Amino acid sequence: MIPSVLPTYSRAPLSFVKGEGSWLIEADGRRFLDLGSGIAVNALGHAHPALVAALSEQANALWHTSNLYQIPNQQALADKLVEHSFADTVFFTNSGTESCELAVKMARKYWYEKGQPDRTDILTFDGAFHGRSSAGIAAAGSEKMVKGFGPILQGFVHLPWADLDAVRAALSETTAAVLIEPVQGEGGIRTLPDSFLKDLRALCDETGTLLILDEVQCGIGRTGRLFAHEWAGITPDIMMVAKGIGGGFPLGAVLATEAAAAGMTVGTHGSTYGGNPLGCAVGCAVIDIVMAPGFLDGVNRKAGLLRQKLEGLVAAHPEIFEAVRGQGLMLGLKCKVAAADLVKAGYDNLVITVPAADNVIRMLPPLTITEEDISEAVARLEATATQVAAA
Repeated sequence: MIPSVLPTYSRAPLSFVKGEGSWLIEADGRRFLDLGSGIAVNALGHAHPALVAALSEQANALWHTSNLYQIPNQQALADKLVEHSFADTVFFTNSGTESCELAVKMARKYWYEKGQPDRTDILTFDGAFHGRSSAGIAAAGSEKMVKGFGPILQGFVHLPWADLDAVRAALSETTAAVLIEPVQGEGGIRTLPDSFLKDLRALCDETGTLLILDEVQCGIGRTGRLFAHEWAGITPDIMMVAKGIGGGFPLGAVLATEAAAAGMTVGTHGSTYGGNPLGCAVGCAVIDIVMAPGFLDGVNRKAGLLRQKLEGLVAAHPEIFEAVRGQGLMLGLKCKVAAADLVKAGYDNLVITVPAADNVIRMLPPLTITEEDISEAVARLEATATQVAAA
């Protein structure tokens, strides 16, 4: 008999009932150090007082009205995002998957309104993950994700990762946009070189192609800047955001320039829940904290400490680990043994990590993690590596 919860996940035998900062408490009382943050979602840790207060205050006032009416919290959050980014306008969603759907629609509508309706192709890259909707799985193009779900949405051209020559060769009169993650998360914590992003932006400018960045996982302070592309000194035309922006509350967004969004007029897109008062109240609190003076400096300082300790871990266990990857507090350990075995052994040592492609385990701790917790987390990873080595 099928379970009452559709069995699309192979879930770990853990049931967490409470969270405190960088810690998760299991139903049996065990305390786990959380280096996963709900897959980069709990950017400010568990039960952050400012987020709890923002959500509680809004919950006691108004939950939902729909986008048929003005939503003051939505306007406030949009203003904050415009102030701190390249964007002129924002549409709020509930997830990264929904943000992908709109980004694709926006790019294609842009060219339709310019009298070039055949410009519908979107260039994407090996190892990408853009959600599990029809557009998301078509954009990623991996056999594992698309198998059995045909016919697959057309109009996506898949290229080797970080290969500018391949991009140049694929650009044509039917290309609408290039879609890429500055740091691949599910793909194995692969960071695009700044030089590639600069050259890609220049190539898009040269050909009039829109540049869409997927910062669902690497955005909202995760790499030590509000958005990862800022390290390269470039800006996109359209950007997908989610995960950390809600600090644990379901919230996403698409940010865009005025030009790129020109085709999205009344009636072209909508969302019943997107940008609801609850989500945007929390989102405002998240942005205020992340953009407060010194916060991102702290993220970069702690990222340096974590990376240093992880490099030491790799050096101490060359039979287990190959290298450290990533940027900021979005780091990965490339493994020589099965990454899944390390994640599972981590449960025995009360530390949570997240698996990724290319035999990598991800470290995505809360941006608020303390230096003491970083030291304790790496000690638990050390115990995990020793356990796996002895198995």
